[in-house]
Amino acid sequence: MQDTSLESTQATLSGATSSSVISDQDRYSRQILFPGIGPEGQRRLAEAHVAIVGCGATGAASASLLARAGVGTLTLIDRDFVEPSNLQRQVLFDESDALQSLPKAEAARRKIAQFNSGIDVQPHIADLVPDNVAALLGQADLILDATDNFETRYLINDFAVQQGKPWIYAAAIGSYAATMNILPRTEAASPWEPTACLACLFPKPPSGPVETCDTSGILSTAVNLAASIQVTEALKLLTGQPQKMRRTLFSFDLWTSERSEISATKPYKGCTVCDEREFTHLAGENRPHITLCGRNSVQIHEHHRPVDFAAMRDRLAPHGQVRFNDLLLRFERAPHTLTLFADGRAIVQGTTDIMVARSLYARFIGS
Repeated sequence: MQDTSLESTQATLSGATSSSVISDQDRYSRQILFPGIGPEGQRRLAEAHVAIVGCGATGAASASLLARAGVGTLTLIDRDFVEPSNLQRQVLFDESDALQSLPKAEAARRKIAQFNSGIDVQPHIADLVPDNVAALLGQADLILDATDNFETRYLINDFAVQQGKPWIYAAAIGSYAATMNILPRTEAASPWEPTACLACLFPKPPSGPVETCDTSGILSTAVNLAASIQVTEALKLLTGQPQKMRRTLFSFDLWTSERSEISATKPYKGCTVCDEREFTHLAGENRPHITLCGRNSVQIHEHHRPVDFAAMRDRLAPHGQVRFNDLLLRFERAPHTLTLFADGRAIVQGTTDIMVARSLYARFIGS
């Protein structure tokens, strides 16, 4: 007698689904129906390579949107690890990631693989610095900024302008979101009319106290607005429609509904970067070896050496609580926590004093 029970039917369907492969035609059917994309646009997306600098709130949202849209290759660059406070707004992470202190770039790769295994995601647990910027960003067709500091944004701007590579600035804080498209001059015939670069509008970084998520808070809706605008502009470029891209610095406050736009239509005459071609950030001039991370912590990235986590665990165990995985080691000795990465870089939590952080690193890791 044939088993027609609900359980049997569900098992059969489950077995069929698990052995099936989701076709691109099915996956992207609704996006292809959109006239701005179509079959040709979808083909272009599959061949595209986007680098995202930062996998925090904005970066995670942008990575998710690009992966779901079918961008063929994503390079994800992030220096940090997942914490419980990230879960309110960073859409690619879950409680398990936070409990394991999983590096954000790797956690993002794992989540993306669960909903689109057909694209190539390349995670890099690293701080973007002049020494590695060409290796990490050189192959990308487009760079998306999802960082939390102007030091890195100026570095991206220098590299992108020098290489003639497009990039998109994005920021979110409180209920405020902002984005700007930067389309530099190119040596060959340009597919776009050049815009102003970041240094045109901001010749110098903001002075005085700068708001961060840790001091001003942030709404997840502001993050998702910034990411949605950023990725939509990216889709225009990647499908060969740069003429449709916005040519302003756009900002919107979701709480007050205030908005503003500053023209970025053309490069500014006299701009030290895109006009005079002075790439001081790319050259690493006056770049500090130690930077503050903005959440009662200091990053130390002046040491570049491989770390044996098992040996380091044995060395640190008598002095505090230690746990590690293949990607990082966490050493807790109240009131400080030191997170050590495989290349020797570290984040020291519990202080904003550079000398204290340097002293802890030298004492427990080595100078």
